[in-house]
Amino acid sequence: MGNSKAVAFILALALCGLLAAEVAAAACDASALTPCMGAIMLGGAVTPGCCVRMRAQQGCLCQYARNPSYSGYVNSPRAQSVVKACGVPRPKC
Repeated sequence: MGNSKAVAFILALALCGLLAAEVAAAACDASALTPCMGAIMLGGAVTPGCCVRMRAQQGCLCQYARNPSYSGYVNSPRAQSVVKACGVPRPKC
């Protein structure tokens, strides 16, 4: 009986790890930064909504910077200004 509890516990831990990894991967969504597009693309005002989203996506910025589809935007001087205006530390990728 002790072995079956140990096996069940290990399986539960493994399942939790898989779910956590899936949630973390799902949390990185570049479209979440849509409120920042005016500031990044056109140099418009940085809105509070933009900063909320920027802080929520902070852990994903390096992933976006490495993605050829997003790197030009993320690495642009305007994007760096938005990051700074929102008080988000510049990522060290």
